[in-house]
Amino acid sequence: MYYVDQEQIEKRLNEIQSLVKGVAQIKAKWDDSIIVHLAQERVLQLSIEIVTDVGSLLIDGFIMRDASSYEDIMDIIAQEGVVDSDLHKALVALVQLRKPIVQHYAEWERTRIHPLLQELPDVLTTFAESVRHFIVKELQLP
Repeated sequence: MYYVDQEQIEKRLNEIQSLVKGVAQIKAKWDDSIIVHLAQERVLQLSIEIVTDVGSLLIDGFIMRDASSYEDIMDIIAQEGVVDSDLHKALVALVQLRKPIVQHYAEWERTRIHPLLQELPDVLTTFAESVRHFIVKELQLP
């Protein structure tokens, strides 16, 4: 029997709507100011944290193999059928931004909208739907 912390997963997935709204506001108000650039970085960072937190909760709850990195978390949930290959590619690209944002922030380019921001709302929304569908299927919920 699995113990999947659905409450913690839902708590994190519910934050996605705020990030989707944030992306829309960033794109609408893009004026190349530092505050908009920093908002973009925060949205990207929170997106990374959500997908890795949820991935880790799924791995723990469904007793999947241990992950060795953020990318590996995405690989495992793809191998286990949580996300499809297209979504997997987008999620890997997203989590690969963590090190530049968190550790190499002084070199982070702050001159444009990051290309991943354009597709981020769809990626996050599809991720949430995929996770919810996987949980229902695996736990055989109504």
